Amino acid sequence: MKKILVAFIFISYTFISAQQVKSPSEFLGYELGTEFTRHHEVVDYYEYLAKEVSDNIKLSTYGKTNERRPLLLAYISSAKNIKNLEAIRSEHLKSTKGEGNSEIAIVWLSYNVHGNESVSTEASMKTIYELLTKKSDYLENTVVIIDPCINPDGRDRYVNWYNENKNTPFTADPNSKEHNEGWLNGRANHYMFDLNRDWAWLTQIESQQRLKAYNNWLPHIHVDFHEQGVDSPYYFAPAAEPFHEVITNFQRDFQVTIGKNHAKYFDENGWFYFTKEVFDLFYPSYGDTYPLYNGAIGMTYEQGGSGRAGLGILTKAGDTLTLKDRLEHHFTTGISTVEIASGNSKKLNTEFKKFYTNKNFKYKSYVLNADIDKINALTSLLDKHEIEYGWASNSTSKGLDYKTQKIKTIKTTPNTLVVSTDQIKGTLVKVLFEPNAKLTDSLTYDITAWSLPYAYGLDAVASENNVASTKTNASKNTVTNIPLISNNKAYAYIKDWNSMEDARFLAELLKEKIKVRYTEKPFNIDNKKYERGSLIITKKDNEHLKDFIKILNKVQEKENASLTAVKTGFVDEGNDLGASSVKLIKNSKIAVLSGSPTSTLQFGEIWHFFEQQLQYPITVLHDSKLSKSELEDYDVLILPDGWYSRFLDSDKQNKLSEWVKSGGKLIAMGGAVKGLEGTEGFSIKTKVKEKDSTKTIDLSTFETSERDAIKNLITGAIFETKVDNTHPLAFGYDDNYFTLKLGSDSFNYLKEGTVTYIENNNTPVAGFAGSEAKKEIAKTMIFGVEDIGNGQVIYMVDNPLFRGFWENGKLFFANALFMVN
Repeated sequence: MKKILVAFIFISYTFISAQQVKSPSEFLGYELGTEFTRHHEVVDYYEYLAKEVSDNIKLSTYGKTNERRPLLLAYISSAKNIKNLEAIRSEHLKSTKGEGNSEIAIVWLSYNVHGNESVSTEASMKTIYELLTKKSDYLENTVVIIDPCINPDGRDRYVNWYNENKNTPFTADPNSKEHNEGWLNGRANHYMFDLNRDWAWLTQIESQQRLKAYNNWLPHIHVDFHEQGVDSPYYFAPAAEPFHEVITNFQRDFQVTIGKNHAKYFDENGWFYFTKEVFDLFYPSYGDTYPLYNGAIGMTYEQGGSGRAGLGILTKAGDTLTLKDRLEHHFTTGISTVEIASGNSKKLNTEFKKFYTNKNFKYKSYVLNADIDKINALTSLLDKHEIEYGWASNSTSKGLDYKTQKIKTIKTTPNTLVVSTDQIKGTLVKVLFEPNAKLTDSLTYDITAWSLPYAYGLDAVASENNVASTKTNASKNTVTNIPLISNNKAYAYIKDWNSMEDARFLAELLKEKIKVRYTEKPFNIDNKKYERGSLIITKKDNEHLKDFIKILNKVQEKENASLTAVKTGFVDEGNDLGASSVKLIKNSKIAVLSGSPTSTLQFGEIWHFFEQQLQYPITVLHDSKLSKSELEDYDVLILPDGWYSRFLDSDKQNKLSEWVKSGGKLIAMGGAVKGLEGTEGFSIKTKVKEKDSTKTIDLSTFETSERDAIKNLITGAIFETKVDNTHPLAFGYDDNYFTLKLGSDSFNYLKEGTVTYIENNNTPVAGFAGSEAKKEIAKTMIFGVEDIGNGQVIYMVDNPLFRGFWENGKLFFANALFMVN
């Protein structure tokens, strides 16, 4: 009796103590849901809780954004669990090896990955307060990890914009300015990247830092809180088809268990919701699928609202949807998720262990050959995912060849990369490397192909055998102490041109005012062959630099680049180094168009490419700065993908034409290619769709019309293309290239300058393409160059920079900048 009394007093004291903690509304000084809370205020509240309830919270900063805002994780549990947090984590991770006896459930709640889907951060504050007070019993066997804002830069951009433009009190009229963000909206991060498409590719600093923390825990449940259109009812799991085949029956079933619990609360309140529609589980780089492929119950929750909703907006049904309403819905599903986790902690632990022990994939090993720079680019990604890999020996390996889709035996060497599915991250390896993911339904929310050997331009086979390899997570043949150039008597210094590493080296040379040439034709010198595009740095060109060798050494060290010194310009075979085919690379001044006609996402891909990948200066031009006189300051202008039909009127087209004729270089991407049709001197033309005289009237029903329409779509599929690698745009490439095609826009071959193109083989090697769409893209151009006057137009129908992860496309873009003259 005495023990029971002591326990009751302790629990009562803990509850009463927690009740004395300030609620978000009390701390912030306004009722939660009546204002948007800026990120620093959110941080202040979490820090306040960590100080006041230190026995139940551990707060950590796992990184900073591009704009230096802190990224936080709050660990919430019972005092006993927080005290033993590291031991709980360690015991839990033993499950990935089939060991351990943990019975604690690990739940990770991620809020505000899209900055203008801004209610979820508000909901996070109410959720953590509720867990510490009224729902603290859930924490006895559960550790809850809360990331209150994945994307603080985007969220503060939206919140600041909204506060600057809102009415007081708010206006519910959807036409009001406060409900209509401009071009630079708050959805994406600083570089306009969608962080909910970056979990697998890890191009962004927020994703890279978050995944380190995520891999330290590998939770049982991960929830990604979102918003959708204003008029949409709430969405929660179970998800829609297609499900990737690696998703287990338990993962499917437990989504139903959680969904039914949510439905109970929504039914009680009369709130509208839907399940099993729209949001599928296939593309691997979402905040629901990536956790699923790492053993969690990954889920997306979607509240109606988004950036249009503000503090309150009138819906089509005539109701006013307020921030308070949206907050309450996300709060409810968050608490409901923890409730179910707490009630099923033993089952979650048992099934999580099964996920990591029951594997029998068709392909046991992926065997990859390529230039060492490309291999190292891939191993850098694998390291971030904590995926193990090794190196083969001088032997052979048999498997499905990615290029031919046939069984092939390839030679292996100690530089051949081997990635096995026989490892902790084996399921993720299968998902990221398999040649063609099995698609159960072609109606999907995102791209349907992403296989890394295609994305990185590797020669690869998928083997059904366990290929022997030396296991080591260290990049192969990375030169740590490169031999610096010391021979100042040399005639020239030469470097191959094969990868983005070479492009970065060139960019750094140009920034240091070093003059560089490239060769249009292959040559041999000193028993070594140099292919087209090889960089040539001559002593004569750089007489203007007093400390030429010292500067060259500095660039070598920074970029880890080896150079070969030659004592003569007289080659053994091919054209000499003073020939007309050896051309000077211009240190170009480059601009990119921004604003209303451009896609924020593709603008961001270009911006990020220059600043974080190529590290070369670029000017961002507003869409009002497109007069010929203003363009005269620039050598290169990039038009990102977008919607140009109204923007590029005849006057603007003429200005662009005059600028190109006078020596400018115009790079048109995606929708910008179509926007240039009809420009004087530009011969680009959309392929005319052939009419089928035998076709009858389409009598599809309303119900089947959406599914019938997919025959005209390409939902992110990979196609093999032919490449004229004698053209400067294709220097560093083989005679084929695998392009990720995002739609069926198609353009005729140019009379001259069609560099990359699809012939009659218009069936994708991976992913879905509709029957009619495949007809449209047969015999069409992918990349091409047209000489106009003294300048050039470079057409890029497909996106070589897609989401920053299509690594093998980036050299095309670098060639467009530097090699095409």
